[in-house]
Amino acid sequence: MNIDMKKNNSICMRLFYYGYGLALIFTLSSCTKDYIDPSRALNEEALSSSQALTDISIGLQRTYSYLRTSNIYNKVTANGFVTNELLLRNEGNIPELQLSTGGSTVDGTNTVLAGLWTSSNKIIYDANLVIQNARKLADKNRASGIIAYTTVLKALSLGDLAMNWEQVPATVGRNASFVDRMEGYRMAISSVDSALLFTETDSISNAFLQDIPAASIDIKNTLYALKARYSLYIGDYEEALSAASQVDLKKVSVFAYDNVSPNPIYTFATSTNNVFQPKDEHLGLPEALYPDPNDQRVLFYIENANPAPPAVRIKGFWFTNESPIPVYLPGEMLLIKAEAYARTSRLDLALIELNKVITKRPNDDVYGLGAAMPGLTGPYSEEELLTLIYKHRCIELFISGLKLEDMRRFNRPQTEMKRNFFPYPFVERDNNANTPADPAF
Repeated sequence: MNIDMKKNNSICMRLFYYGYGLALIFTLSSCTKDYIDPSRALNEEALSSSQALTDISIGLQRTYSYLRTSNIYNKVTANGFVTNELLLRNEGNIPELQLSTGGSTVDGTNTVLAGLWTSSNKIIYDANLVIQNARKLADKNRASGIIAYTTVLKALSLGDLAMNWEQVPATVGRNASFVDRMEGYRMAISSVDSALLFTETDSISNAFLQDIPAASIDIKNTLYALKARYSLYIGDYEEALSAASQVDLKKVSVFAYDNVSPNPIYTFATSTNNVFQPKDEHLGLPEALYPDPNDQRVLFYIENANPAPPAVRIKGFWFTNESPIPVYLPGEMLLIKAEAYARTSRLDLALIELNKVITKRPNDDVYGLGAAMPGLTGPYSEEELLTLIYKHRCIELFISGLKLEDMRRFNRPQTEMKRNFFPYPFVERDNNANTPADPAF
């Protein structure tokens, strides 16, 4: 995968101040506050210019995917610890220690959760402004690109809130009310549907595609992938099947990194060995679900039997500072179809899709991720098949930030997790009387 380094560095440097400023703003904000810069630059100037709107949307990608304050780092960290994917390396990292311990130790002071909450709301707020103003542009093809690209970041952020909290803000603003998290997924799906309609009416301009980071997000495939993911989560299995079938599994869609803007998991965990590493060679799964010793995905994701502690170390999409992190995986789309078929009693079709994942060889996958195992023959009951799908989701999507939602959906025992939902950050509770009560677990 070749990344246009010169182009990406130019974009990163142009947006460095913008991205850094956003980081400072959202660490001091909650969804009850105005997210716009007090200078009102976004309102009065940036939101009327097509190039500025493009740059802001790229800045949202930076907010989502770079540094320790990003959604990428925070959702992988929070999810990985409470689902037993990750092992804490240094108890001096207090937020990570809370998550590693779990239970009531995790509270509203946790900065990993506060970062995920505030960053998500910040992205949603700014994305709404960008989308609203892009609709006014005379160049409808560029507008289509801006809207679709920005919607990817908005939908991901809505999904991150819905995956981790019982309720999510209905709007982003002062004294926001809350809705059930399933409504958060529906809001994400609605945003995706709207963006797809724009792209169907006015195709995305090549000029816009030249302006965004090279070798990065494949916009239209990603929109369909997110619609498939969130449709599955709300139990709309036919929509999940339809959307997953629209995704071209040979296309790459990633958050791209380089020496200027390095991979955040590599920077703060892999390279330092000071925050976390994979829990074990079984990827943190219970004994009944251990990966097969011949499953080639395990050694894609981890280095095992290292001579110096810890024996198990991160590999996969977090192995170098330039390792790209996929927005979704081809295997996820196949597993979405397998689960949707299984939950609608089409077990033969479910097994076919599951076997596509199990038999997939590394050379047949755009990321080189493949189990290369013999296919399953069955027969299986629906319950048995769903358990197998869960197992292979845990392996295929290791450290993706998606496992906690899977554990709920597949009714895994609480003994396998350290939290079911997260408490609301104090940065929200202290400023919004509508903040719901914290979940018991």
